[in-house]
Amino acid sequence: MPVVEVTGEPRVDYLRAALGLLPSRRGADLPDVELVRRGVTVDREHLAAYDRVCGFRLADTLPATYPHVLAFPLAMRLMSAADFPFPVVGLVHVANRITVRRPVPADEALDLAVRVADLRPHARGRQFDVVASASAAGEQVWTDVSTYLSKESSGDGPPREEQPPAPAPTSSWRVAPRVGTDYAAVSGDRNPIHTSRLGARLFGFPRPIAHGMWSKARCLAALEGRLPDAYTVDVAFKTPILLPGKVSFAANRTAGGWAFTLTGRRPHLVGEVTGP
Repeated sequence: MPVVEVTGEPRVDYLRAALGLLPSRRGADLPDVELVRRGVTVDREHLAAYDRVCGFRLADTLPATYPHVLAFPLAMRLMSAADFPFPVVGLVHVANRITVRRPVPADEALDLAVRVADLRPHARGRQFDVVASASAAGEQVWTDVSTYLSKESSGDGPPREEQPPAPAPTSSWRVAPRVGTDYAAVSGDRNPIHTSRLGARLFGFPRPIAHGMWSKARCLAALEGRLPDAYTVDVAFKTPILLPGKVSFAANRTAGGWAFTLTGRRPHLVGEVTGP
């Protein structure tokens, strides 16, 4: 696979992404290229702002979800290319898996790599993975797989399985209206479905919705201090959290680590923490 070195901080251009909604000739396949940005350092003020928005304690070690923010501009560069098979605005983030191989100090320079892979059918369209990694001095310390769905059918797909009763909540959180704009500011993900009532309505939501990666980060913040140094955390995003909203968080120990959920009237997120 060809490797393209990216210098400087890539700009996330949502105007360019929105133009991708216009009719155009798109490629049939995912791009066969990996974008690499070397020697990425963490801005401590930005990290502190991210920690506050997501509920983490201020610390000198990166939260598991923070490198996702560092890699996001590279992912957007790939997905907003003119020949990418799908318009990036309108893609649905349906799942995310992060593996932390060891604690990552905030002062450690990272080499980031991002590619897209595994275009495959889905009951409601097609889905693919954005695969990101972070390495320090040649050692891979973190990986991230985000699965996105391009809807090509308005149907419900296969019949829904009956959901087991939600576990008793550990805590309840009020999700403020500003969560969408605050997380957009620290993540660079300014998709209008999260920041604008009009933008949300254009995509069928009555009001803005919380970012999926904010909800994952908020769940991990609730487990802070109870996670091992190395682990994998998988989540499936179920239904969006409308802003403002109220959600219930539940976490239970399992043989391999933790199982957790975030629910409102319906499940929003289901996740588990296991050994690496």
